[in-house]
Amino acid sequence: MNKLLRDLINTGKVAAFINDMIVRIKTEEGRDELVAEVIRRLEENNLYVKLEKCKWKVREIGFLEVVIKLEGIKMEEEKVKGVLEWLTPKCVKNI
Repeated sequence: MNKLLRDLINTGKVAAFINDMIVRIKTEEGRDELVAEVIRRLEENNLYVKLEKCKWKVREIGFLEVVIKLEGIKMEEEKVKGVLEWLTPKCVKNI
């Protein structure tokens, strides 16, 4: 994926990790063309997306255990809660 989409990844328009991908653009202008370009490259290399797994035109998305939105990136609350509620070990054996 990185090799296939390298130029788009380097410009920050696409992020890819194994089989997860985000197409990111700040304005709606050019978004459809960018998505079409990504899909074209995938098809040329016999790779496809499952439409039922795709999310379109969202302002917040979970990706690799973090939540990405316009205001920035934050950890998933469920993961943070698990760390905050972690019991303090009382003896060496509990570590």
